[in-house]
Amino acid sequence: MEKRHGKTRKYPLIEFMKKHLKIRIHGKVQGVYFRATAVDKAHLYSVSGFTRNESDGTVYIEAEGEEESLKKFVEWCHIGSPRAIVEEVVIVEGDLKHYQNFITVRVI
Repeated sequence: MEKRHGKTRKYPLIEFMKKHLKIRIHGKVQGVYFRATAVDKAHLYSVSGFTRNESDGTVYIEAEGEEESLKKFVEWCHIGSPRAIVEEVVIVEGDLKHYQNFITVRVI
C-alpha cells in the first residue's frame, strides 16, 4: 500500500512505460510527402522524435511514446502517405532520448 497526502491507496500509481524505436522505411518513400505526413501522424498519436531522408532512398525515424501510441504510428509507417509505396519497415528498439516534439530533420 502507498500512503500519499493522508490517503492510503491499495495500489501504487502506475507510470506508463515509454519506448524508443528506430524505424527505417524502404520503398518509394522520398518525394511523396512521407516525412510531412509522419509529422502529422506523430502529433496525432502523441509520438515524439524526428524523421529524415537518408542517402540510400529510405526514410529514417526515431520515435518515442507509450506502447499503444507507437503501435498505431508503426501501423501507419507500413502504409505511409497516399503517394508512398512502402516495401519494408525495419524496427529496432533503442534507449530513450526524451524527445519533446516530433520534427523533420533536413540533412545538408
